[in-house]
Amino acid sequence: MPVDRKGAKHYHKIIEYVLVHIKFVSGFGVIMATIKQISELSGVSRGTVDRVLNGRGHVSPEKERLVRSIAQQVGYTPNRAGKALAARKKSYSIGVLLASEGNPFFSEVIRGVHEAERELHDYGVKVGLRTQKGYDVAAQLAAMDAMGEDVNALILNPINDPAVAEKINALSDRGVQMYTLNTDIEGCRRLCYVGSDYFEGGRIACGMLGLLTGGVANVGILTGSVHILGHKQRINGFLDVMYKKYPQFRFLSIMETEDDDMVGFESTRKMLTDYPELDTIFLAAAGVYGVCRAVQSFLPERRLHIVSFDHIPQTEELMRAGLIQATICQQPFAQGYEAVKLAFNSLMTGVPPEEDQFIVKNDIRILENL
Repeated sequence: MPVDRKGAKHYHKIIEYVLVHIKFVSGFGVIMATIKQISELSGVSRGTVDRVLNGRGHVSPEKERLVRSIAQQVGYTPNRAGKALAARKKSYSIGVLLASEGNPFFSEVIRGVHEAERELHDYGVKVGLRTQKGYDVAAQLAAMDAMGEDVNALILNPINDPAVAEKINALSDRGVQMYTLNTDIEGCRRLCYVGSDYFEGGRIACGMLGLLTGGVANVGILTGSVHILGHKQRINGFLDVMYKKYPQFRFLSIMETEDDDMVGFESTRKMLTDYPELDTIFLAAAGVYGVCRAVQSFLPERRLHIVSFDHIPQTEELMRAGLIQATICQQPFAQGYEAVKLAFNSLMTGVPPEEDQFIVKNDIRILENL
């Protein structure tokens, strides 16, 4: 059998480490390993080692197996008591600001935030949550000002506006660590974005509608807001596939729902009135119930092809009723949870996140796998 030279090299490093660094405490041999030493032995970064040992994911299976194997062999145990003591001495405070009111998608994001808060309770961390309705730039700026006075890190679901980007930079200059959650923003110095790949999500949606329609469709797009970067990215991803792959897709119109069912109902009513030939809808954001109610009311005898985003109770109900054929999910719980944990870890270590994006996976749901 051929020799795995890389594996042998790591093995000899471990043996050398054990011989040199073993300590004796109360008569028992205990290896005083650290994340830094495991990083050196495994040949991966300290950030990767930390993610593996703290179960934060986003590490390849091969690297995770290597890190865990070496950690086990050198007897690594996390110093949770020391971390908790350090955190209490500094009294870290993390703020979360979401444009979530009236949007049921965010209930799982908020649950993820609260779960992370619960897990960090022993470290003395305070997590403050504030919400707003809609995409009022002035309201978001005022909330950022108010929260920025009292937090070490601020996680927000930003409106893609230059004034919001400037405020992110100003708070960052004052020492507040800034993170974006669920949607990103252009032209700012945030440390990390936590959320889905919206462009990829739009591409997936177009591919699904291509399969459902046989590649022939009169398409209308209903999005949340042109002021949300993620919504624009979804549309761009959709159009990228449409123009490259589906020449018989006829694009008719884009309208906004403002992530609100009443606005969604009225926008859809107008679109159906203006374009009676419409037979396919790409629902790029929230307001899904209002959109489908309008379809039911104004086209009761016709079955449109509709693909939406997110698995919320309203979407499931509409899928079971046959109005929506597929929905694309973006792990909302993981978004809220990981954003808070990333902020905490950076505050604790003084080291910014290794990557400037933490991307959660898009996955497709149809009626059979709800």
